[in-house]
Amino acid sequence: MKKLKGSAPARPKAAPAPRAAETELTCYVRQGWAPRIVPSSGKRQWMSETPESFAYRCLPLAIANAHGWDLLSPVGFKARWRGGVEQHQVEIVLDEGADPKKAPVSIFGSGVLTFHVEGIMRTSDGWNLWVGGPPNSMKDGIAPMGGVIETDWSPYTFTMNWRFTRPDVWIRFEENEPFCFFFPTPRNVLDRVKPELRPIEDQPGLVETFDSWSKSRADFQKWVEKTQPPHPADQWQKLYHRGLHPDGTPGPADHDAKLRLSEFRQTGSRRVCPVDHQALKKR
Repeated sequence: MKKLKGSAPARPKAAPAPRAAETELTCYVRQGWAPRIVPSSGKRQWMSETPESFAYRCLPLAIANAHGWDLLSPVGFKARWRGGVEQHQVEIVLDEGADPKKAPVSIFGSGVLTFHVEGIMRTSDGWNLWVGGPPNSMKDGIAPMGGVIETDWSPYTFTMNWRFTRPDVWIRFEENEPFCFFFPTPRNVLDRVKPELRPIEDQPGLVETFDSWSKSRADFQKWVEKTQPPHPADQWQKLYHRGLHPDGTPGPADHDAKLRLSEFRQTGSRRVCPVDHQALKKR
């Protein structure tokens, strides 16, 4: 692939800084509970279906997709909202053979569909749990609701809620389709952030760096238009994806191009998760 004028070869990255102590994330399960928890996949069907899967070239999207764990639906079902505020205005039809005790319910009214989470989550002191729908995974007719839970002390379960966006539209969840996405987040951090707006000139070197990148991007796009490189990997610049500055020098040593989250390790006297993780990875 043709190098842009003025670019420099990437230098070897420095060793990553030592990581902080591991953060606790434990799901406590009572007899009869069987939460299906898996690391969230970086893949999304709609992204895979874009021409040459180009959506994955956006690293922030791919990282967000895999930035937590999924809870999978234990049943397949379809549901619709009739438009009213009463609980019975949400109709839920389970697949044949599905366990009604594992089904979502309508308990809040106003077009809200509720999944019960079979587990009590516990995080390290000072850490909350951010809970919502799978990122970049759209569902026509219904949208996930988000919440932040203090899970370092709470002895309570929580629910995952979705709200219909219009009435008389059937939506569907397959068995083992993610209905909830979560990750730990430190408490009492955001309220200590003091955001500012400043002219770009106040940051030494930022104007030159940005202008250099902007020119290199324009030059690269002209090169792609002129040469029409046959390989998809040669059709995008990849500076941010590789964690490189515009001149090719490396950015931070802990730049993430892919997340590899751990599975929930099962300990104790009985098996509590029915998920076949190897089978899911092959899907």
